[in-house]
Amino acid sequence: MLPIQATHQWDEPVLPFCKAIVDATADLVCAYKPNLGFFLQWGASGIIALERIIAYIPRHIPVIVDCKAGDIGHTQGAWARGILDEWQADGMTVNGYVGAEAVLPVVQNRPNKVAYVLARTSNPSAADFQGDFVQAESLSRRVLAARPAWQTAAQGAIGVVMGSTYPAELELARQLDPDVHFLIPGIGAQGGELATAVRVGADSAAGPLISASRSILYASQRVDFAEQARAAAVVLRDEINAQRSRGAEEQRSH
Repeated sequence: MLPIQATHQWDEPVLPFCKAIVDATADLVCAYKPNLGFFLQWGASGIIALERIIAYIPRHIPVIVDCKAGDIGHTQGAWARGILDEWQADGMTVNGYVGAEAVLPVVQNRPNKVAYVLARTSNPSAADFQGDFVQAESLSRRVLAARPAWQTAAQGAIGVVMGSTYPAELELARQLDPDVHFLIPGIGAQGGELATAVRVGADSAAGPLISASRSILYASQRVDFAEQARAAAVVLRDEINAQRSRGAEEQRSH
């Protein structure tokens, strides 16, 4: 899956590829979000590569491990110890299906860490079990409604995942929880709406974490993949800043 031609191979291609992406984009991004599954597919070498790339990323750039872990408290605590304590990641994504036990162990006694709980994911079949977000009794709405109480009980931060592919739900989520910090996936290959993500994503403390993956990583399938990844990241950064400026102008005009 890695965009490396046969004439430019390494014995272990995952880590060199990831390092090249980081080197090309570190001055452009606000965070990195490595997905555990894409490292796990390479077995032990992939997990070692993930551990090493987390250590390689400059410490001033947050790392959110996208693992969507969601188990009972004792097990969830083990996930958090591995990802947040051993690997020193700054946060992780959490599936709260089993309830508070999947959320609180992640950020208890970790004041500088964050758990992003799945509320509305960006995939096409999200509504199958998450329900219609505009309905108050949907699972996704109940997750969002539970967040303030979880935050009160936690030492670290609790945000939610809201996909940019559902802009109406994203707007409603901001109305329902003005202070929540969003992780917004779906920009790029999944066709999410950037304008809404920027406009309603920002909370009272910080802007949203807007995630683009495939459109950056695989901007080229050739040996110039790092250069093309940087070019794609520059385009997205400039689009985000243009949307921010447009929103600021609209506020001043009102």
